Amino acid sequence: MSPETPHHQICPFDASLAAEEETTKSLPKMEGSPQDQEDMTRMGKIQELKRNFRPLAALSFSAVLQATWEFILISNSQGLENGGLAGIFWSYIWTFIGFGFIIISLAEMASMAPTSGGQYHWVSEFSSPRYQKFLSYTTGWMSVLAWQEGAASGSFLTGTIIQGLITVREPRYEPHNWQGTLFVFAMIAVIYFFNVYAASWMPRIQNLLLALHLLCWVVVVVVLFAMAPHNPAKRVFTEFNNGGTWPSMGISLMIGQITAIYGSLSSDATAHMSEEVKDAGRYVPIAIAWGYFGNGILALVIIVGFLFALPSVPDALSDSTGFPFLYVFKQIFSTSGVNGLTATILIPVIFSNILFNASTARQTYAFARDRGLPFAKWISWVDPKRRIPVRAIALSCLVSVLLSLINIGSLVAFNAIISLNVAALMYTYAVSISCVIYRKIACPETLPSRRWSLGRYGLAINITGLLYVLFALFWSFWPPSPSPKARDFNWSVVIFAGVFIMSLLMYMVQGRRHYVGPVVTIRRQD
Repeated sequence: MSPETPHHQICPFDASLAAEEETTKSLPKMEGSPQDQEDMTRMGKIQELKRNFRPLAALSFSAVLQATWEFILISNSQGLENGGLAGIFWSYIWTFIGFGFIIISLAEMASMAPTSGGQYHWVSEFSSPRYQKFLSYTTGWMSVLAWQEGAASGSFLTGTIIQGLITVREPRYEPHNWQGTLFVFAMIAVIYFFNVYAASWMPRIQNLLLALHLLCWVVVVVVLFAMAPHNPAKRVFTEFNNGGTWPSMGISLMIGQITAIYGSLSSDATAHMSEEVKDAGRYVPIAIAWGYFGNGILALVIIVGFLFALPSVPDALSDSTGFPFLYVFKQIFSTSGVNGLTATILIPVIFSNILFNASTARQTYAFARDRGLPFAKWISWVDPKRRIPVRAIALSCLVSVLLSLINIGSLVAFNAIISLNVAALMYTYAVSISCVIYRKIACPETLPSRRWSLGRYGLAINITGLLYVLFALFWSFWPPSPSPKARDFNWSVVIFAGVFIMSLLMYMVQGRRHYVGPVVTIRRQD
C-alpha cells in the first residue's frame, strides 16, 4: 500500500447507499460538537440516536455499569476455591494491571472511531483490506453474543442472590430453578421499562447513580473494616488454597483468576454509547479509562476488607446461600442486617444490569445497521420519537428471557451458555487490538486522527495488552478441577468453538452476500 493510498475504502455508489442518503432528509439535524459531526460523516453513519450524555454522565455510565467492586464481592467462589485468600488478592493485582493495557488500547481506538459498533467496527477499519470483511463479521457475532449473554448473567445473578437472602431468612426454604427464573423475569421487566420508557431520564440521573455507587461502597467498606472480626494479615496475603486439587498451586492460581477477570470485563461498554455522548471522540475514551481505573481501586479496597473478614474458606464455599459474601455478612449481622447490607449491593447491581442492557442493545443495533444480523432492517429500527433502538432493546430482553428458561430444565446447560461471555468478549479484544497493531506497524500514516492518544508508547501498550488477553483467554477455558463432573465442567471452550463455527456458517450463508463491513462507508480524510 502506497503512502498516498488511504486504508479507508470508498464505497461505490449503489441503491442501498442512495436509500440511506435519502433517509437523512427525514432525520433530525446533527447533534453534538462539530467533531462529532465530522466523525459521523467520516464513518459514513447517520445520526439517528440522541446525543444526551455529557462528559460526567458518560463517566458515571462506565463506572456504574462495570460495578467492579460489586461483582467481585458477589461472584468470587471460583477464586476462593482455586487460590484462596491470598490467591484472590494477588490474582486481582496482576489482572488489574494486565487489563489496564487492554482498556487503554480500546480507549484509544474509541477515540479514533467513536461508534456504537465498537470492536467489530475497529476490526473492519484497521485490519488488512484482504481480511476485514471476514474478521469484522465474526468479531461482530462474537461481540453480540458475548454482550447478550452478559446481560442474561447479570439478571440471573441478581435473582439467585434474592433466593440466597430468602434462605438466610427461612433456613428451611429449598430454592428451585423455576423460582430463580421468575426473579430473572422480574429483573428483565425492570430493565425494559427503564431503557424504553425512562430512557430520557437515564442521562439526567447518571450522576445520582454514580453517587449511589460510591455511597454503597462506603457503607460496605465501613462494615468490613470496622465491624467484622479480622484475620491476621499474614493469612490474608500468604495463605493459598488449592481446592480444585490441581497438581500445583500455580495452576490452581491461574484457574482461580477468573474471579478477577470477570469483574474487569465490559469496561469498554461506554464505547457502544458513543453515538449518544457529546464530543464522543474526547470523552468516551476518558470515561472508559477513568471508569476502569477508578472502579479498580474501589474493588481493591473491597477485596482486602472481604478477605480480612472471611473466617473460613471451606465454610464460605459450602454455605447454604451459595454466596461467600452472604456467609461473611451472617458472621456480623442478624438476618435483618444481612438483608439491609445486601440491599446496598443489590441496588447498584440492578442499575448496572439496566445500563448493561442499554449498551448491549446499542451494540446489537449497530451490527444490524451494518447488515451483520438476520432481519437487520427490523432490528436496527430507531423510534423516531424517543430516538432509541427500541427493537434492539426488546430483542436483548427477549434473549435474556429465553436463556433464563434454559435454567428451569438444567442449570448446567444455562451456566454452559453463560460461560461463553468471558471467552467471547476477550476474543473480540484480542482481534481488535491485533488489527490496530497491524495498522500501526504496516501503515501508521493511514490511522484516523484521535484526540485521546497513547503517544509514542502506544504500540508497546497495544502489544502488552494483546499478550495479556491471550494469556487470560487461554486460562478462561479451564475447569475448576482436573476431573470435573458435568455440572462443574467449564463448557465455554465447547460453546466458544460451536459459536465460532456458527458465525462461519452465517458468514457463508448470509454475511458474504449482505455484509460489507463498516469500512466501505469510511470516507477519505483530507
